[in-house]
Amino acid sequence: MTTRKLAVVSAGLSQPSSTRLLADRLMQATTAGLEERGIQAETTVIELRDHAQDVTNNLLTGYASPRLETAIEAVTGSDGLIAVTPIFTTSYSGLFKSFIDVLDPDSLDGLPVLLGATGGTERHSLAIDYAMRPLFTYLHAVPVTTGVYAASSDWGSAEGGLADRIGRASAEFVELVAASERSQRVRDPFALPDGFSPVGGFGSQ
Repeated sequence: MTTRKLAVVSAGLSQPSSTRLLADRLMQATTAGLEERGIQAETTVIELRDHAQDVTNNLLTGYASPRLETAIEAVTGSDGLIAVTPIFTTSYSGLFKSFIDVLDPDSLDGLPVLLGATGGTERHSLAIDYAMRPLFTYLHAVPVTTGVYAASSDWGSAEGGLADRIGRASAEFVELVAASERSQRVRDPFALPDGFSPVGGFGSQ
């Protein structure tokens, strides 16, 4: 069976967390969609609250702890990323941005990303498009068209709207992940940079 690697990043701070709940719902819908195509999903869930100290230390020292390095490799070596953050003061959380900041700027190039966010009110639903999407586009990732925002009211008995958004977004994500072969790439840590010639240096013909 074909396999695809999924990384799920949840930036929720509380426990239990509605951010983690949304991340799980998106992961389940994506996994089911891949299975319908005969593709098995290998998922790694990263709770950023468990890495907060390591992320801060990395920003200060430039070095990642072994545990944080494992989380980073799970993201950069995946075929698709589900990224979910709470919305604080109209944008993604500081912890979420700090984790993105410790990644190599080129490491998300071409990576399919499913964007999700949570908040107390529907007023912040556009934060996905004016804050999260530009961030991942800048990093040359490929965010799917539909982002999923869940307000507190979406977790009530009438979840039709949220369920529909999850279904639509995960279907778009599945299309990209199914076509991705990022995790199959062999990364040579001793490879020369693109454009380098051992005779004439960079850009030599």
